[in-house]
Amino acid sequence: MEELLQGLEEWTAPPPRAGEFGARVFKITRDSQGNRLTHMKITGGVLRVRDLVNGEKVSQLRIYSGEKFEAVNEVHAGMICAAAGLSRTSAGQGLGECSEAALPVLEPVLTYRVELPEGTDAASVLPRLMQLEEEEPELHIVWEEEKKEIHAQIMGEIQMEILKSLIAERFGIEIRFGGRSIVYKETILDTVEGVGHFEPLRHYAEVHLLLEPGEPGSGLSFASACSEDILDKNWQRLVLTHLEEKEHRGVLTGAPITDMRITLMSGRAHVKHTEGGDFRQAVYRAVRQGLRQARSALLEPWYEFSLEVPERFIGRAMTDLERRHGTFEAPLLEDGTALLTGTAPVAALDGYQTEVTAYSGGLGHLTCTLRGYGPCHNEEEVVAASGYDPDADLENPCGSVFCTYGAGFAVPWDLVKDYMHLPSCLGKGKKAGGETAQEEAARQISRDALSADGRGREPKEQRWLGTEEIDAILASTYYSNPKKKAGERRRPETRVYRAAEPERRESGNAGAGTSAKTGKPAAKREEYLLVDGYNIIFAWEELRELAKTNIDSARGKLLDILCNYQGIRKCHVIAVFDAYRVQGHPEEALDYHNIHVVFTREAETADRYIEKFAHENGAKHTVIVATSDYLEQIIIRGQGCILYSARELQEEIARAGAELLASYEGKDAGQKNYLQDYIPEDVLQTISEAESTMKNKDL
Repeated sequence: MEELLQGLEEWTAPPPRAGEFGARVFKITRDSQGNRLTHMKITGGVLRVRDLVNGEKVSQLRIYSGEKFEAVNEVHAGMICAAAGLSRTSAGQGLGECSEAALPVLEPVLTYRVELPEGTDAASVLPRLMQLEEEEPELHIVWEEEKKEIHAQIMGEIQMEILKSLIAERFGIEIRFGGRSIVYKETILDTVEGVGHFEPLRHYAEVHLLLEPGEPGSGLSFASACSEDILDKNWQRLVLTHLEEKEHRGVLTGAPITDMRITLMSGRAHVKHTEGGDFRQAVYRAVRQGLRQARSALLEPWYEFSLEVPERFIGRAMTDLERRHGTFEAPLLEDGTALLTGTAPVAALDGYQTEVTAYSGGLGHLTCTLRGYGPCHNEEEVVAASGYDPDADLENPCGSVFCTYGAGFAVPWDLVKDYMHLPSCLGKGKKAGGETAQEEAARQISRDALSADGRGREPKEQRWLGTEEIDAILASTYYSNPKKKAGERRRPETRVYRAAEPERRESGNAGAGTSAKTGKPAAKREEYLLVDGYNIIFAWEELRELAKTNIDSARGKLLDILCNYQGIRKCHVIAVFDAYRVQGHPEEALDYHNIHVVFTREAETADRYIEKFAHENGAKHTVIVATSDYLEQIIIRGQGCILYSARELQEEIARAGAELLASYEGKDAGQKNYLQDYIPEDVLQTISEAESTMKNKDL
């Protein structure tokens, strides 16, 4: 050890020290009297007792040696000390010249509900747990106001046991953890303008924010591009402060937002009536209003894993990882051991170590490292299970408050741009209300949902109105829509509400009927339903549970369900299953009762087979693809095919069965059925001729 220290002293040079004070906080603790201590390393300058740091006065400086310490009056660059009197510091924070915060090495991916002993008030325990959050950077404490519950976001079971022991030792409270779930995040996929307006009587503030998607893993960044001629600098700084002070919630599940750039583009204050809290309300509402307009995406944590198992279990391991939505490289084989490396969702690998230990007899090892956040593999299921309603979240409102005739009234998020006071910041071609003339006309019916005094009324039964019907309305009222130019990109469908009869999705006779352009009968097209077999099995809860016991049984049950559906709809049903991992396996196609089953060849996935079929037949036939694979959905849409998600396919099959049952039960109970009523004419003619021949022979 002495030689090592001598070598360090001889062959290393101290880093250059700045003349101004700078320090990096690396730990927060409390002494036996409960005094909060900020442990830091001084990176430049001098820190003295009674100096101001971030607006707080340092009351004491300590140099620790084990549990003992020495109080000093000042510390210099290169020294490590503990400062008392600072209450707003955190681990990783930079002070003084070292202002940039260090990114956390560990980030919690699991959330648990903290279950307190009976009779214990959660609100009184919360401040104590917040003290632990300061000391443990990888621990996040969340208070659920609606449920009056405390939730802890932690790394895993080991940290959970440590926290139990620490809370019992520190506070004398025996707690338990329950309600385990994944920590999700949300982001956006397109650029939108968020508008927030807060104007109850004698208050005023309006904010326009530009929300843009950022790079994966970039977090949130805030900036201002607003001229001081429009909004004074002090108000701009206040807006940025309000953006940074709160963890903003998304609109899919209420999870925190990330990977976004939020820029202040415009704003307005009133000389007499604007207060600081007005801009806080306007900023929060502008963020939420922008999120409601944008295409949001749910993100989940992903692991980089390394799985080492005996070579004879490599097939089982690869199957398990594929079933758990993992991707991996070719296995490395050495001395009877196989090594698999790749990535997989944290939710999918939950509890897999126990399974590996069981089937490998304790010889398998799974190592996981947090890679970061990526697209959620089962977004629809997670969003549906959360039951989150963004418009009912009173803590995070999406609408704005305007004033008329001396009274404030609430305006829903989708009508805020009709009432805002500043023009849109998204460029030319927009009205002061932020919409083009066509969008304004399309929204006319929706605008009626808000009465003159600002109180909404219940809408009637509604359906979506698409751009084709909007164009037809505008062509007959305002002007004739010009034809699309060659190469012009197709607009995404504009969705607005309109009172109408409920519509349902037709699939049985797609392609039949008359042509919308010529009015002549259209040629009847064959209808094909392609089902991504394993994707559907692991998306349907009933089949997924069955697959845990026996995958063959789950596959057989799916095929039986598809057989029944084919009997009702009379379309061509093709169920496609992956077999690309089976060495030397040729493409295998067989008939199962009245449907077709395909097992792909080696090195060809079910996705690839479906893409090829859609490309070759999408223009000639009506092709419907059932899958919940997000990337596959994008490709299929590009081929002009009809798309069912796993949930939509399940609903369509249930609806078809219900229609058949209703049709059967609606028949007259006294009506008799005769076989000849269901025999084709040519077969009846053949039978009649045969009967005549037999009678002639008898005669």
